[in-house]
Amino acid sequence: MNGILVVDKPRGWTSFDVIAKLRGALHTKKIGHSGTLDPLATGVLPLFVGNAVKAVDLPQNHEKTYLATLKFGVRTPTADLESEVCETQEVQISEEQLRAALATFLGDSQQLPPMFSAVKVNGQPLYKAARKGREVARTPRSITITAIDLAEQVGENEYTFSVTCSKGTYIRVLVEDIAARLGTIATMTALRRTQSGDFTLAQAHTLEAILAAANATDDATQAEPMLLPVDSVFGAYPRLDASDELAARLFHGAPTHVRLADAVYRVYHNDAFLGLADAKAGIVTVKKLFIERT
Repeated sequence: MNGILVVDKPRGWTSFDVIAKLRGALHTKKIGHSGTLDPLATGVLPLFVGNAVKAVDLPQNHEKTYLATLKFGVRTPTADLESEVCETQEVQISEEQLRAALATFLGDSQQLPPMFSAVKVNGQPLYKAARKGREVARTPRSITITAIDLAEQVGENEYTFSVTCSKGTYIRVLVEDIAARLGTIATMTALRRTQSGDFTLAQAHTLEAILAAANATDDATQAEPMLLPVDSVFGAYPRLDASDELAARLFHGAPTHVRLADAVYRVYHNDAFLGLADAKAGIVTVKKLFIERT
C-alpha cells in the first residue's frame, strides 16, 4: 500500500503510538508522519505509507489549524493537563478582552519553545532536563499566525479559540502568552487539529475504523481505499504529462532537454504518478521518484 492515510488521532495516544499500532495492522514498517501531536491533542495526523514516506521531508504546505481550549487562572508545568496544577489565581476575563488580546497575535512573531518539548539543545531533548527540574537557555523561533478567533465560552474562565499557524508553533505556549498579555495565567485544557497542510478532518478516519477495516478479513489491503494518493501532497506544483521517452529517461535518472518554464513539476505517464522533477534552464532532472526502479 502506498499513499496518505489521514488519521483522527485519539486523545491519550502519542503520534508514535498510532504509527506503531498501524505498522502491525497494515503489515508494513514504512510509515512516517508529518506534524507530531501531543497525547492530549486529537485530530488530523497525516501518515505516509509505503513509498509515500519519501514525501515526508519534501517541501509542502505545513500550515496547521487548531481548536484550542484554555482555562484562565490556573497554571501547570507543562502548560496543559498532562501535569498537576501548580498555581492558581482569581481572574475574570471578558469575551471582549480576550478577542482584543487574540488579535494582537496575528502575523509574525518570536516564540520560546517550552521546556516540556522534544526540541533539542546541545543534542538533548528539553523535556529530559525539565523532568530533572532544570531550566535550559532556549532560542526563540519565528512563527506566523495567519488567523486567530474566539469560538465560544465553554465554562467558567474557559474558552475555545481557533488558530491557523505555521509549522513549529506551540499552542501551549501561545495559551500562556495570551494569558500573560491579559495579566494572568492559563493552561490548555483541550486541543484538536482540524487541518494539517492540505489535509482536513473531512478526510480523516478514526483509528477504530482503520483497524476494523485492516482486521476484517486479516487482509490489510481492506484499508487501502482509505488512503489518499501520494500526489495529493503536491497539488501546488504544476502537472507534467511525460512522453514515453521522457518518462523512461527520468525513470533512469537521466537529465533531459525539455522546453519548460523553471519550476518543480508533478510528473505523470499514462495518468500514473511517477514523482517530482525539477526544470531549470531547459533541463529536466528527477527530484524524487515515487515508484520503484525495477
